[in-house]
Formats: sequence, structure tokens, C-alpha cells
Amino acid sequence: MDAPPIVLPSAPASVRRAPLPFAAAIIPVAAGVVLWLVSGSLYALCFAALGPLMLAASAFDAARIRRRDRRRDEAESAAVWASAEEDLSSRQQAERAALWHRHPDVARCLAQPPLRGTDAPGIATEVVIGSGPVPSAVRCSGGTGQRAREFQRRCGILTEAPVRVKLGAGICVRGCAPQSAAVARALVAQLCLRFSPAQLVLLGDHLEENGLSALPHARSARRGGLRLGFLMAGDARVPLDAAVWAVPPGAEVPEGITTVIDVTEPSRAMVRTPEGSHDISLEALSVDQVVQLGHDSGEDIEDSCGVPAFVALHDLEQGRGETGLPAVIGRSAQEDVVIDIVTDGPHAIVTGTTGTGKSELLVTWVTAMATAHGPDRVSFVLADFKGGTAFEPLRELRQVAAVITDLDQEGARRGVSSLTAEIRRRESVLAAAGARDAGEISMPRLVIVIDEFAALIQEHPDLGQVFTDVAARGRALGMHLILGTQRASGVVRDALAANCPLRLSLRVADAADSRLVIGTTDAAELPGGAESRGLGFVRRPQDLGPQIVRMARAAAADVSRVASDWRTATRPRSPWRPALPALLPLDELRPEAVALTDALVLGRADVPEQQSQPLESLRPGIDRGLAILGAAASGRTSVLRLLAAQHPQAVWMPGDLEAAWDVISSWRDGSVALPSVVLCDDLDRLAGAWPPEYAHEWLNRVEQLLGTAHETMFVITATRVAGGVGRLLEALPRRALLRMTSRVEHLAAGGEASGFRRDRPPGRARIDDREVQLAWVDAVAPVASVSTTPRWRPGEQGSAVVSAAPVRVVERLQADYPEHDVLLLEPGVRAERSGAILVADAETWQRNPSVWRQRRAEGEVLFRAEHPVELRQLAGLRDLPPYAHARSGRAWSVRGEEAVRRVILPSFAPTNRQTVGQAADETADETSGPATAQLTRRQRRADREAGTSGL
Repeated sequence: MDAPPIVLPSAPASVRRAPLPFAAAIIPVAAGVVLWLVSGSLYALCFAALGPLMLAASAFDAARIRRRDRRRDEAESAAVWASAEEDLSSRQQAERAALWHRHPDVARCLAQPPLRGTDAPGIATEVVIGSGPVPSAVRCSGGTGQRAREFQRRCGILTEAPVRVKLGAGICVRGCAPQSAAVARALVAQLCLRFSPAQLVLLGDHLEENGLSALPHARSARRGGLRLGFLMAGDARVPLDAAVWAVPPGAEVPEGITTVIDVTEPSRAMVRTPEGSHDISLEALSVDQVVQLGHDSGEDIEDSCGVPAFVALHDLEQGRGETGLPAVIGRSAQEDVVIDIVTDGPHAIVTGTTGTGKSELLVTWVTAMATAHGPDRVSFVLADFKGGTAFEPLRELRQVAAVITDLDQEGARRGVSSLTAEIRRRESVLAAAGARDAGEISMPRLVIVIDEFAALIQEHPDLGQVFTDVAARGRALGMHLILGTQRASGVVRDALAANCPLRLSLRVADAADSRLVIGTTDAAELPGGAESRGLGFVRRPQDLGPQIVRMARAAAADVSRVASDWRTATRPRSPWRPALPALLPLDELRPEAVALTDALVLGRADVPEQQSQPLESLRPGIDRGLAILGAAASGRTSVLRLLAAQHPQAVWMPGDLEAAWDVISSWRDGSVALPSVVLCDDLDRLAGAWPPEYAHEWLNRVEQLLGTAHETMFVITATRVAGGVGRLLEALPRRALLRMTSRVEHLAAGGEASGFRRDRPPGRARIDDREVQLAWVDAVAPVASVSTTPRWRPGEQGSAVVSAAPVRVVERLQADYPEHDVLLLEPGVRAERSGAILVADAETWQRNPSVWRQRRAEGEVLFRAEHPVELRQLAGLRDLPPYAHARSGRAWSVRGEEAVRRVILPSFAPTNRQTVGQAADETADETSGPATAQLTRRQRRADREAGTSGL
């Protein structure tokens, strides 16, 4: 990903001079004159002097502020510029280092030998001809002015960077004989250090006198390599792919050459290409330096090493061993090479860099063992962690029990984890047979072949212990490891390597890796290129040293032939159970669930460490509860439907807030017995719908029930863990983690980073560190519960109604209850009338304390549910009243010392003629002062009567 551009600061804007407040200065002068004219006192004229003084003070203060702002802007601009300069320096330094690493010259090749790939050089190969300025990838944006333009220019140029040209037909170096020859030698040496003798062949009549004959590329005549010539003025043109010319100044450039280097000084030159000309710094080598370079080169392997250039697997005769698994995998200079993973092992390490044929060697080895040994003798588990295609041809072999790849991360983890269970299974089989070794009984051996062991350990570091256990106990149990990796150093731990005496190594990049695997540096000195593919070393425990071998190559026809030979054999059992299905109907689990007495089936768990997939269940009355967390469409509600289908007495927590409040309150005070199973869907959504004080109280009540109701099982779902919801979920003993929206949400819900899967199917949960596929049932969704709040009926002792809009409420109460007297409490009204309904706002009731006390003691008092403050102030209640829906005609009824009730009072509900704004006005009246509220009500009433209120 490209780095963001460096942001440059804009030039500090000039601070505008603030205008003088002439108007503010004139006012004191005019005021002083007027006072003098009115009072006749000369002291009044002193007030007029304040105007000029204020004007002068304002001018001084504006100048001071401008200077301060200018200094601050200059300091900020300087800091941003310093940061930009530092950023540019560090970015270009990193870019320069990266370029030199990708395109080294001779000095850098010697300091850090380059990695040789399998691609041979060609006309498009880039050669470093020196160092100089090159275009830079660093970009900047913003900024104005000369300094910004200069900075942008420097951003686009990277100095002291490798200057590269395409090799093409060659390069011509012109200059004095010693200088041009030294530069040409450096260019040739650079190409020889970057490419092996199998890829590059050095030719020319002047190699000896320039020391180039000491390079192994000059002694190699391999076919297929690039033919590079070192030519000087007067040499005849011979068939070459490219050439480096060293000619005197002014000499004619040979035909086809598009890069000319004119040496002007011992370390400076002018280079000309079709793109232009520019100066560069040169690199040059003396004859002695080139000779020493050739002597230090480790590439001295001749073509006459004795091994054949190619070996086909079908040309090798495979033999059947009595106890082991011998396999002929290739040929040395003297004989066919046989290795046995049983007698030479029990485990093996195979190393080789990309392109050396490591995967082909593993395929050959497996095919060779399967040729003479059927599924009754050997079974294979193949693990490919380098793309998923290396072992694809081997799937048709009857001996292959399973194939896992890095394309299925979850399947790979299950497969490797199941090896622990396979160890225990084999131990139990040996114990039952009274045998000490798998060779004593007819138990097929299990060979586990892993291509790119380093990638497996990097992606699943916790699985390294599994392979260590297999390596330590595999000999007696008939379990064998073949670990393929590009490098063994830092990948194969000592405890694992100590149990892998059989070693095979193709070409490796590091001599240390070669010594670690085969005990010598021979594998690091193998040449690169196509001719060295499949060329490697084998070292068995009985060998005094490594043996060079040409590994055989298994063709598709060889694999098909072996598969056809064993087509009637029974495929061996897989060491792990099949993966959990994405959909698991409950009906499929009912036969197994019969044995689970009084238990509710959740689904099927996957325990690869035990090679089992038991049923996961909940036991009402024993299990306290389960918290289910998951994103939308992850299967949360489906779990509750599953439990409800198995337990018809289960009670769903109502989704209606009033009903949910009433249910918890009734369970809490004991008026209703707690059921054995309580199901609550989307707890966080439900808690988020309450006002904060109600949410806090409701969650506290539920938490108290969780702590005291030991015989009730609570199953609660939620989307995320936060605040009081998280505390409530923590009180549940078990947790099911479904798919979450992000890794952050997954970790916050208590999951492990390795367990996050963005593609986790619906119903797939993590319970007690086990993967569980929750069962599915086609059940009708629960009926939505609604509040059972009763409709209010006036009592015989009379009622008091507190409302911020008493006039409107009186009108509606008179219409709703025509058989009762409904009066507005105001001067002249007989408040003591028995059975009357008195209506007033809170302020009026406070002005009539005697009437209020009488109604409060003998009758019933009603408060709008939207005004809890009035309830606390007038009724003196501190506890939360029952939750009531706002704007729904809800009221709180207070009668004597009884608990507050929630009732439906249609007179408080907005009518069809009343707009939402008018309903909100009634609530807003309560927060206004008495005079303001009265004026506002009067104005609204006048507007409505005039027809302008929008009714």
C-alpha cells in the first residue's frame, strides 16, 4: 500500500489589521457633551475624554494581538516544516535502502548475497550501472510559495540510488583502457553474483587477462543459460545473447547497444540511454579483486557430479518391506536410493527453497510408498499449506485418508487437533492387544505429510505441541511425520528435530539451514536454475555424510496407475470426524436425545481432540442459564425458538416495555411464581429502549433474580456486551458466542482472537471452548406480549388529576365520564364535593394544600405518566413508579399508602385532532414559569380558536 503524501503547511496568512471602533469612541464623547449641557458641570466633560482613550487602547491591543498571532503562526509553520523535512528524509532513506536491496551492485552483493530465483536473466534484466538521482515514489501535497515548490522538487528526486538499465543486447563502456575495463568487469561480476552458472554463461577472449576466468560462470557450458560476452575493441561479433563492451574514448558504439557509459573520471561517468543523459557515480573492480571473487565463490559443482539429469518414478522398481515402508525416491551416481520412514525415521524433514521441487518430492515419496503398500499397511494424511494444490493429484489414492489445506483454516485446525485423539486411540488399541509396538499388530501406519510446515506453525502456533507429541510417541504408535519446509532454522524446534533423523534437502538459501538439516553446507552450494530442480541430498541415520540424489518425478499417469492397482481396497478411516453441518435439524438429533433425561438439546459439539461430536444440552433446574451473543442473522432468536419447542412451559420475556416491567416486578415480589425456563431475546435492545433510570433498575431486578432463583434457567441473547447488560450476562455461568460483526466485537464478547471467523455460518457458536452447531427447528415466533394496564375508573371518594393542561383535560374527562362531576380547581369551586373529579396543574394544587391533603388522604390522585417530577413533588414518592409508555394515555394512580399503579386514562392521550407538537406543548408547559405557561396556553388557545394552529 502506498504511503500517504507528506502534507505541507500553507504559508502563514497575513493577519488583517482590526478596524478601529470609532463608533464606540464617539458615544462617550457625545454622552459627555449631553451631560454637560444638561447638568452644566464641567466634570461631565471628563466623561467625553474616555472616547479617545478607548480608541488608543483598542489600537494598541489590536497591534499586540497581531504580533502575537504572527509569531504563533510562524512557530507552528516552522514545526510543521521541520516534521515534513524529517519525514522526507526518513522516507527517502527507507526507499533508497529498499532499492539497493532489490537492485544490489557488487559491493552490496558481497555484503549480503542476493537470493537467486528460478527465472533466468534476459534482455529485460535490469543492471545497476552506478548510483545517482532517480525518480522518487515519495509524494507531497498542499503548501504554497517558493519553499513548498522546492520541497516538491526534492520529493520527486532520490539521490544516491541505484541507476538501472535493461541489459538488452549489452552495455558499452567507453574510456581510458584501465578505467573502462574496471567498470566493465564490475558489471560482469554483478551479473555473475546475481545469477548462477546454470543461468548465466560467461564468454570472451579477454576473460583470462581480466581475471574473469576465475568465475565459475566462465567454466560452465550449461545449456539454456544466458550467453554473456566480455568484449573489447576489435573483437569479432560472436553468437551471444548480450555483451559488455570496454572500448576507448570516441570509439563507435557496437550495433544494438542502447546504453553507453562514457567514463569521465575514475568514479564519474555520463550515461546515455534512449531516455536521455545524466551523470552517475561508478563502481569499478581491479583484476585481483575479480580473481579473489572467483576463488571465494562456492559454485564449483561440475556437471559431472554423476547423477542423471532426470529420473521418472515409473523407471524405479518399488519393493515391499516386511515391517517398514521402503520407497525408492531417486538415483545417485551409483544406485537407486531407498529410504524407509519406519526404519530410517520414524520422522523426516524435507527442506528446499521455492522452485527446487520440494512439493514434487513429497508427491513422489507418497506415491512410491503407496505403490507397494495398500491401505491395510499405510494411510496418509496430507496437509498442504502453500496454496492447496500440491497434493490434489493424490486424492484418488485409496491410501489417502484425508487432505487438509490452508484454504480451509478451520478444517486445518480440526485436522491437526484430531491427531491428539488419534494418539490416544492408538494407545488404547495397543493396550487392548497387549502390544508394545504397532508392528506387532495389524494396525496400519499413519504417515502425516506436511508441505510448508513453517506456514502451518505461523498461522496456528498453538498446534506446534501436537507435532511434538506425535514425534515423541509416534514410533511405537505407528505414526510418522514428514515435514516439508523452505527452511528449518527457527521453524523446526529442537525437541521436534531430535526425533527426525531422516533428512532430505534440496537447494537452500542459507548455509546454516543446510548444516542444520544434513550436517554440511552442500545443500546451500547447489546451483539454481531448472537443471537443479529435483537435485538434493539424502542423509539417513546410518550415513556418514549426505548423498547427492536426483529425485524422481511422479507423473499423473503414475498416480493413476497406483490408484487403479488398489481400487478395490477399502479406504482407511479418517483420523477425524466430518465437519459440522451448516444446518442441523432438531429431528435428526431426537434419536440421540432420548438418552438425555429432562435435558434440552442445543446442538452438536465438535471435539476434535477426542474424535467425538457429542450433543450439547441444557438441563432446566440444574443449569443456571446461558448467554447467547451474536450479530444480526447469526441465529440468536433461533436458539430460543429451539428451546421453546422442546419446553412448552418456557416463558418469553415480553418485548413490550410495560409488560416486561410488570413481569419482572411480579416475579420479584412473589405475586407470580417463577417459571423453570425464561427466554429473553435481544437484551441490549430491550435495555436500550428504556429511559436510563428504568433500564438501570430493570437490569438490577433481573440480576437479583439470577442470584436468587436457583431453580430457574435464564437464556438471554444480546448483540454486544456493554454497561449493565454486560454485568448481567457475566452473571450467567455459560456463554455461546455466535458470529460477531468485527474482531473487536468478538474480543469484547469474550472470544479469542483465533476463534474469530467473519464467515461463521448462522447457528455456529463457540461454547465452553468448543465449536457447536446449534440445532434448527421450524417453530412459530412467540406471540408479542402487550401490557395489561387497566383502564381507570373514577372512585366514589373523588379524584384529583394533576395536568399541565387542565382546561383540555377537564373537557375530555367530562366527555369520557359524563356521569361524574369534573371540575377545574379554581376560586369559587366547591372542592369538597364528594365524588367530584378535580383537575388542576401542579402549581394550583400547591396553592390549595388543604384540598390536596383531603384528596390525597381520602380519594385517588392521578399524574400524567410524562411528568414523574410532579409525582415526586406532590406525592412525596421516591421509588420509581411502574414504567409507562409516553404519549399513550398512561397515568400513575396514587391511593393512600398503596403502591403506585399504572392505569390507562384516555383523557391524557393525544386525540386525532391534536398534533404531535400540541401534545409536546403540554409537557413543555410544566417546565415554564407560571406566568409564561399561562401566557403560552392562552396564546395557543387563541390560535386554535382563530383556526391558525393547524388543527
